[in-house]
Amino acid sequence: MTLHPFTDPWDTWEVHPCGEELVLCLEWSITLHQEMDGRVRKVAIEKGEGVVNSAGVWHTADVAGPATALFITAGLGTELRPR
Repeated sequence: MTLHPFTDPWDTWEVHPCGEELVLCLEWSITLHQEMDGRVRKVAIEKGEGVVNSAGVWHTADVAGPATALFITAGLGTELRPR
């Protein structure tokens, strides 16, 4: 479990192969991008909302202003790639 503040879009994609990740937006809003079956799905979450990144789904995020999110992740084996 980690808490992260953001002021800029992520500069990487990440994937958690060993389990799901729960993302809870605690401040402002976040747009998550989830890559599934060759397509990218955008999911906007506002303060108090959450979304799940399924195991094995590459994802990244954008923010339009200062945002804070809580991540509950099965982090073992996490991989990154440039955005």
